[in-house]
Amino acid sequence: MADTAQHPTDVPSEALDRVVAGRPHTVGGFRFFFADQRWEWSDEVAELHGYQPGTVQPTTELLLSHKHPADRDTVADKLAAAVRDGVPFCSRHRIIDTVGTEHDVLVVGDRLHDATGATIGTVGYYVDLCPGLAADRRQILDETLPGLVDARARIEQAKGALMLVYGINAEQAFAVLQWRSQETNTKLRDLADKLTTALTDLGGGPLQQRTQFDHLLLTIHEHPDVPAT
Repeated sequence: MADTAQHPTDVPSEALDRVVAGRPHTVGGFRFFFADQRWEWSDEVAELHGYQPGTVQPTTELLLSHKHPADRDTVADKLAAAVRDGVPFCSRHRIIDTVGTEHDVLVVGDRLHDATGATIGTVGYYVDLCPGLAADRRQILDETLPGLVDARARIEQAKGALMLVYGINAEQAFAVLQWRSQETNTKLRDLADKLTTALTDLGGGPLQQRTQFDHLLLTIHEHPDVPAT
């Protein structure tokens, strides 16, 4: 996968660096290509599983071997459905890294399309739902965000939506937004604007809305800019 280099956001980059210091694998991306059953994962996802970046080629068997035994069959069924039916998926489960440490993770995947629009795989991200930021980093975060007077409300709304849909806390929700901002080279404020505006278009039952939200989160950067208010 492409390197997730730092890109401009609405939070000063130095503050962001300090906030995420010591949390190199909070969020990371992956791709899975159906035709040759080939996986790609970001350095963050490799490290989450306990591997040094670039030292291991991920496979379905390897990834499933890291799932907690109690969760493995459920995850395998979700992946099989994604391959068979070409549908998005979302799973909160446990993985065990190479040194035996257990991680609670959220995995969200959506359809990966080729240039013709055909579904050729799945693309998504992992969120490491480990305990929250240390007190000093949380203080930095609390001191930084209030300065974003106009953006704060939208960012908080977007965080709230992520917390509600995925059952994660505020820090984890902000980490997801920050990662999507960096991955798509979209300002954090703009990403939050687009996400909260698009939420009004979700319809159907709870399961259908969740699937729509999964897709929305992974494609929101492609939506038209929200007019300034």
